Order: sequence, then structure tokens, then C-alpha cells
Amino acid sequence: MATFGTLSDRLTETFRNLRKKGQLTPADVDGTVREIRRALLDADVALPVVKEFTQSVRERALGDEVNRALNPAQQVVQIVNDELIGILGGQQRRLQFAKNPPTVIMLAGLQGSGKTTFAGKLAKMLEKDGHTPLLVACDLQRPNAVNQLQVVAERAGAAIYAPEPGNGVGDPVKVARDGVAYATRQQHDIVIIDTAGRLGVDAELMKQASDIRKATQPDEVLFVIDAMIGQDAVNTAKAFQDGVDFTGVVLSKLDGDARGGAALSVASVTGRPIIFASTGEGLDDVEPFHPDRMASRILDLGDILTLIEQAQQAFDEAEAMKVAEKLATETFTLEDFLEQMQQMKKMGSMKKMLGMLPGMGSMKQQLEDFDEREIDRTEAIIRSMTLAERRNPKILNGSRRLRIARGSGMTVTDVNQLVQRFEQAAKMMKTVARGGVPNIPGMGPVGGKPGASSKRGKQQKAKGSRSGNPAKRAAENAGVAAAAPATGSGFGLGGQKAPSEADLAELQKLLGRG
Repeated sequence: MATFGTLSDRLTETFRNLRKKGQLTPADVDGTVREIRRALLDADVALPVVKEFTQSVRERALGDEVNRALNPAQQVVQIVNDELIGILGGQQRRLQFAKNPPTVIMLAGLQGSGKTTFAGKLAKMLEKDGHTPLLVACDLQRPNAVNQLQVVAERAGAAIYAPEPGNGVGDPVKVARDGVAYATRQQHDIVIIDTAGRLGVDAELMKQASDIRKATQPDEVLFVIDAMIGQDAVNTAKAFQDGVDFTGVVLSKLDGDARGGAALSVASVTGRPIIFASTGEGLDDVEPFHPDRMASRILDLGDILTLIEQAQQAFDEAEAMKVAEKLATETFTLEDFLEQMQQMKKMGSMKKMLGMLPGMGSMKQQLEDFDEREIDRTEAIIRSMTLAERRNPKILNGSRRLRIARGSGMTVTDVNQLVQRFEQAAKMMKTVARGGVPNIPGMGPVGGKPGASSKRGKQQKAKGSRSGNPAKRAAENAGVAAAAPATGSGFGLGGQKAPSEADLAELQKLLGRG
């Protein structure tokens, strides 16, 4: 995430220096702790949190657990990872639902923190889980706030209760109370109350929020805070905790270029868990907050679990089994390739997905240069083909390729490159479907060292499943891959080896025209 970019860079550089040492002296530990302290302060983390964090890291780094470790530097990285998880809240905390619906969720926070947008994101997320949320417009002061929530509700496909026009007209406490009653009558199982904010903390704001809380007795009060406000986050959070109290925190604008101090301070200072992280403007750009995964991202160790979850949501299981069958029978076509790309697009930004891979923090410029429009260009070329051409690219002669190029607004060279890369991708996928190890140009066999012997490739292939059922074979091979020893992350804490620039370039070529 961009929010932690600077902090992540500073910490990874500190650990990189540690790796050069065979053993750590107290002086080495003190120097490392000083660098960590500077990195955290530069990231706008609250001073009390920094003091407690660095003291704990120092005590553990000088303890017996490091002295007994085979690689002390790796152990220090693990300690920092553990302590980061601790100040981010430790365990993931999910929403608490009422035993008797509706569950009432009240949103609170300063003006501009992203409450209204998050209300729509939360409604859409809950709808996907089978709930029937109702948005209640209780921000009756900010100009056009009610209208904004109506627009957000329409985009999210959620119901809304907005009896007052707002712009200074209406009683927000009455609207909140009536909204809960309306939800009960209409059998909505969740009520999301969007309250007013101010540019700063004041008595009037706190009284209104407190009155709404007393009137509705919410099951959850979520404090929405802008991750970009730095040190002010702590003071604002404390003020809301004293004035209204809240049960959980939502971090918004984590996709910004802020230094991340709010995220690393608010849970520790308030003792309230971070429940959601909002990572963009789209209504799908929100995710449950996992302290352990966020710590991994900060330390550039990747976030493979979130990547897998997003893939599971985007990919249709029946379609995946159909593709497995086609790969096994060698009937995978450009039409299937197009469908797979469309499913990948459902997962969201390719840059964001690639950024979750271990070690990608050192490849920021390459990620920035990654052109997501290549998938659209590839799609345009395939859509300009006839059904027969998609199913059998071998019939693409010169005149057909010229027609496709003109129809898609591309060049014949672009069409040629796409066909070439499709053939490479299909070949690799067929190899995987058969239980083999694909050999990517410039990378060598995946999971092995470049230039590994063909004998080793055969040995690896032999370990795969030979089941006649492609779906079963794919599942069994996935189990074999999961059981295989990890190649090690940048700090030796497990995970996959960070891709090289050549790997990233090859991936882009396979996804688009390069």
C-alpha cells in the first residue's frame, strides 16, 4: 500500500544491512532500534507508541531467543513483525451482529474522513454476504450530504431512508430513531447510520453524535478516520472516544501517499480494533483489516492470503473446472483466454494484486510503469476476431491479421505478438494441468532455479498427480505445491522469491501485448 511506502522502504533497508552480519552485538541491536525509531517517527506514529514499540523490540532482540537463533538478523525481523501485529491490534475483529435484527451500525468521524463513501462500501459488502442493509441519512448539515448518500446508495444497490432534505433542515436524532423503526418494519437486517462531521472536534458535534447513539443503541459504532492526517489522528480518536466512544475503527484513504502514522497509532492508543481498511474510491475498494497481513505488507513480505481471497471471489468455480478440462484435452482457445482475462479484471487493479507479492516493494517503479490498459488492448484484438479464428488461431493468415488489426485499432505486429504469447501461455497452462512444471522464458522452471536440469524437471513432474480427473489432479497438485518448501522471502521468513524485473516484464507480455 502506498500509505506505508516510505516506512516500508526505511525498515527493509535497515533489515538489509542486518543480513550482512553473521551475529548481532548489543551495538548492532541499538543501531537497528534507532533506525526503526526514526522510521516510525518519520511516518507520524505517535511518540508513546514509538517508545513502547522500540523498547519491546530491543528487549526481545537482546534476549536469549535471538542468541539461540541460527540467523539472528532473521529473528529480529520476526520480532519486528510480531510487534507490528501487536500495535495494529493483534487479532482480526469482525463485525458483531445483533441476536435480534436489525443490527445497528453507526458511523462517526470528522468531515471529509470518508464516512459517506464507506457507508456505501459497507452496504455493498454486506449485501454480497446475503444481508439487506438500509442506509439512514443523518448528516443533515453538510451541503448536499443527503443527496451524496442517495447517489452512493444507488451505486451500491442499497436501500436508503432519507426523509429530510438536509442542508440544515431536519432533526438527525429523530431521523436515526425513525430509520431503525422503518428498517424493522421493512425487514432490513442491518441499519447503517451516516452521521454529520465537522472540520474539527467541537462540543456540538459530540453532543449530536452522543444523542444519536443514545437514541438508537447501536451494536457497533465505527470511527472512520483519514489515514493521511498523521499525528492529529491520535488526538481526534481520543476526543471521539471520550465524547461518543466507539467499538471499532475504519481506516480510509489507505491508497494515498500518507506516511501511515494513523494506522500504526490509533488501535494502540485507543485500545479499539481496526475492523476495515478502505483502499480506494470504488465501492469495492474496502477489505476487512488483518493486523498480521498489514504487518507483512509494511515489511514487504507480501499478502498472499488476501490475494487468494480476492481470486476466490472473482473466479467462478464451474468455469475454472471447465478450463481445467479444456487444458487437459488441449482445446484451450483464445475465446477461453478472453474469458479468463475478464475474470482477472473482476479482481481489480493488477498493480494492486502484484503489490501483494513478497519483495515487490523493491520494484515500485516497475509496478508504476505496468500498463493496465494492455488487458483492454488484448481484449479488443480478440473481440475483432471471428468465432472460428478465436477457436483456431492457426487459420490467421496475413489478410485476416490485417483485418483484425484495423478492427481493433492496433497494428499487425500487435496481433502477431498476441498470438505468439497466447501460444506460450496455453503451452504453460497445459504443462501445469498435466502436473508438470512450466518453463517461463527468462525464468526457467517455476519453483526451480533457472537452468535446472531436465532430469530435475522430470522428477518434479513425477511427484505430481496422475489422476484422470483434471479438477482432482489440479487440486492434488496444488496440495503438493503447498507442501513443498518455500524458496524464502527477502528476509528468510518464508514465502516465494521476489520476482525479477524480467519476470514482471514477461508477466505483462503474457497478459497483454507487452
